[in-house]
Amino acid sequence: MTPATTTDPARPFGRVLTAMVTPLAEDGTIDLSGAQQLAAHLVDRQSHDGLVVFGTTGESPTISDGEQHAVLEAVLDAVGDRAMVVAGVGTNDTAHSIEKAQSAARLGVHGLLVVTPYYNKPPQAGLLRHFTAVADSTDLPVMLYDIPPRSVVPIEVETLVRAAEHPNIVAVKDAKGDFGALMQTLARTDLAYYSGEDMLNLPLLAVGAVGVVSVVGHLVGTRLAELIAAVEAGDLARAREVNDELLPVYTGIFRTQGTIMVKAALRELGLPSGPVRPPLVDATEEQVAQLRVDLAAGGVVL
Repeated sequence: MTPATTTDPARPFGRVLTAMVTPLAEDGTIDLSGAQQLAAHLVDRQSHDGLVVFGTTGESPTISDGEQHAVLEAVLDAVGDRAMVVAGVGTNDTAHSIEKAQSAARLGVHGLLVVTPYYNKPPQAGLLRHFTAVADSTDLPVMLYDIPPRSVVPIEVETLVRAAEHPNIVAVKDAKGDFGALMQTLARTDLAYYSGEDMLNLPLLAVGAVGVVSVVGHLVGTRLAELIAAVEAGDLARAREVNDELLPVYTGIFRTQGTIMVKAALRELGLPSGPVRPPLVDATEEQVAQLRVDLAAGGVVL
């Protein structure tokens, strides 16, 4: 399935993407109709070019492969004709990641997100072998996900330079916050960088990122599009104004784990979300009360 959105080679996944939560019913089972409703809301009302389904925000560690298959199929049916649907397929097992990539490709997703293998602490040679093996397994464009706070091991510049030689590895979701490494990689490769840490959206865009893979995009996707447009137009004063307005939203969603708080925010907005799965725990009444204050300060009307 080809999305209606025409992709620019410099922005292979578009500008504004959100790492979508996985809506659950109150008994903890998958809410497929809710996933479709939320996907349509994000694309049609929040200015999204695409969705990352089963990044960490989608609770991928606790959603079975069969459940992930069903949700991807549902989201593709809902928005796959007008937005990029990117499947998070990375695990800390290369063979399993390849299986997930091939399964997602058969469904018709438009791209793959492959996170640095976590817990194993592989050396850089292991990272490169893992990434290229997954990229070899399909013809889909691949976005690497560099997030050492979760994976421990960062993707070093030389590894990114080598990975960029693979024709399918075209982008990086950056949640590393190492601006020196980012600028060296941009200077030496054609990789498209996407901000993967909302608090750093503006500075990452200012030094060359082409878009965002956001969590707060569930709530403020249209304003993130405005932020990106201002940077692209060279209007950094306006970009800073937009970013400053969004700071309370960033703060509110990340006072604790992001999935917990964004699901709470979606419930406040009457959108599909449901509970989280253990070992996560739902937001407390006190946390939700503070979240209402934060979102109001950031201009999100509940």
